[in-house]
Amino acid sequence: KRFHYDDHAQLQQHLANFIDAYNYGRRLKALKGLTPYEFICKQWTSEPERFKVNPIHLMPGLNS
Repeated sequence: KRFHYDDHAQLQQHLANFIDAYNYGRRLKALKGLTPYEFICKQWTSEPERFKVNPIHLMPGLNS
């Protein structure tokens, strides 16, 4: 499928939407059926010392 954009900002927005949909919606076999975001949150709860920032604070939403 091909997409055509009027400017660079439209391309960036489309790529950001695609990455968000993939990270928050796609369940992967390699991660035992978890989405990448769910896997990161699960790892954070089991080993928080490996992370500098709480991954829940990086979730896009109303206050981001």
